[in-house]
Amino acid sequence: MRFPVATLSTTALTVVLAAAFTTPARADDGADGDAPDTIVVTANRTAQPIARVGQAITVVDSADIKRRQTDTVADILRTLPGVTVARTGGIGGTVSVSIRGAESDQTVTLIDGVKINDPASPAGGFNFGNLMVGNIDRIEVLRGSQSVLWGSQAIGGVVNIITREPGDTLAINARAEYGYRNTAQFVGNVSGKAGPVSASGGAGYFRTDGISAFSEARGGTERDGYENFGANAKLNLALSNSVSIDARGWYSNGLAGIDGFAPPSFAFGDTPERSKTREIVAYTGLNAAFFGGRFRNRLGFAYTDTQRRNSDQGSETFASDGRNERFEYQGIFDISTGWQVTAGLERETSRFTSSSFGGAPTNGRARIDSVYGQLVATPLTGLTLTGGARQDDHSRFGGATTASASGVYAIAATGTTVRASYAEGFKAPSLFQLQSEFGNQLLRPERAKGWDVSISQRALGGAIEASLTYFRRTSIDLINFVSCTAPLTGICTDRPFGTYDNVARARADGIEAGLLLRPTDALQVQANYTYTNAIARSPGSINFGKLLVRRPQHSVSTLVDYRWSFGLTTGATLTHVGSSFENASNTRKLEGYVLVDLRAALPITRLVEVYGRIENLFDERYETAFGYGQPGRAAYAGVRLRL
Repeated sequence: MRFPVATLSTTALTVVLAAAFTTPARADDGADGDAPDTIVVTANRTAQPIARVGQAITVVDSADIKRRQTDTVADILRTLPGVTVARTGGIGGTVSVSIRGAESDQTVTLIDGVKINDPASPAGGFNFGNLMVGNIDRIEVLRGSQSVLWGSQAIGGVVNIITREPGDTLAINARAEYGYRNTAQFVGNVSGKAGPVSASGGAGYFRTDGISAFSEARGGTERDGYENFGANAKLNLALSNSVSIDARGWYSNGLAGIDGFAPPSFAFGDTPERSKTREIVAYTGLNAAFFGGRFRNRLGFAYTDTQRRNSDQGSETFASDGRNERFEYQGIFDISTGWQVTAGLERETSRFTSSSFGGAPTNGRARIDSVYGQLVATPLTGLTLTGGARQDDHSRFGGATTASASGVYAIAATGTTVRASYAEGFKAPSLFQLQSEFGNQLLRPERAKGWDVSISQRALGGAIEASLTYFRRTSIDLINFVSCTAPLTGICTDRPFGTYDNVARARADGIEAGLLLRPTDALQVQANYTYTNAIARSPGSINFGKLLVRRPQHSVSTLVDYRWSFGLTTGATLTHVGSSFENASNTRKLEGYVLVDLRAALPITRLVEVYGRIENLFDERYETAFGYGQPGRAAYAGVRLRL
């Protein structure tokens, strides 16, 4: 079942217009449909009202997450403006996330503010395949280059996953669900406060028989199941009114069936291989405030460890371990009302080891020292300006300097908000690119410069908001794999199987359009459209001017939710993703697709709610990576408890 973009857009517009004729009853709205007093932490590395943020940011809060009933973070991200998601098979398959046409490894991913990109992966990116919604309370997606505050890899943007915070009173939340192909899930969390200690902790278990990772439409028959156990914890100890210690932890252990290239044909197909991924995130920090809270300081240590093991009928085929250790200091000083300066120091040490089929392991290590500063100023009512700079010193390639500036002007009388930003990004070569058997220690960092401008308009007391953003980014010194043939000279010396080099350039530009309708307290309609033109710009390349791999130009998402007078809530999500290409030469096409999901929830008592959903209602058959299948129509039912 495939519809052209115009058909889906017309459907969404019909729903929107019908809703618009209902009596308005809501007020206030801001960027991407968030009220201007919505607090975000990712844009400035400190809590800030979204009305003072000049960058493009989208927030999915706890109410949104609960309403959507989604199991994986990736399925939420693919409905957001500027975000593209590709997955190799069903739940548990490798998931890459691209923001505004950037490479997936040019996305910084955070868990409770801790960077979790894997130093052992070939390009140093993060696999979203094991990231379940579980006890996640909030997701913030910051679009555009953000290296001034977030350092290496923040070329496309930043995804910050925030787990449940401790509360002042005891709270217990739990849910369980069951559905399609023996899929079961159990999630629980307990939080509260006792004296100077506040804490939140939880765990979750997920399992499914799954689908064949090798597309069933191409002959896949073997089900590749998935099992995941996760846990989260936060602890804060108030030593005084101005000094506290906080600790955070996150754990995920996933086991997925995968398909591969079995002998003797080595053609892609069903295999009995399995992939196990264990991820650990830990943080502890000391917080101190001086001068009546105007000068806030944080000294912390963060540790991440990502371990991957692939096996085929008991024999290990691949193993890797990537670790990050980060020491960081951040200070925030409120100069006066509306004027704030943020500065920080960081030292990050990354290590990796990997091996294949029990062979000799490859090891690597690098250190990067960083200093950054940023000033936020509100010189006029409604106008906020932000500027910053960062210097990084890498133990392998030397220094990298980045800068950024942004502004936002809100005209209260008309409900109009104008935003603009300029930002630079860089990505250090991964340890594998530098120090593996294919490594090149002369690699330079990838670099990008980008800007965007947007306007949003509220009307009818906030019942309607429309926004339009234009963005553009140019990336240079992109690192590609280079094949080597005899005679092995120059960069290919002692690299018979190839190496890496800074040989590529790319450009991405496009628009992000959004429409939010809240005509009554009961009804909400949210629609967005993204056009991304991400193309190769490497001089002399035969692929010059071609679209980048797996970067659809068009995507549309519409969410409609209605709360009935007797407590029932119903909703639907329509997602259209246009066609893209699997290869750089644009000769292998991935067809576009349309997904329709339905959901409903009904409170039984004040503490108990039942819910259910149907995903992929029309059983669309599609691929986001060539040869890999995606789940068909599926139904799930569950229950939530809140004490």
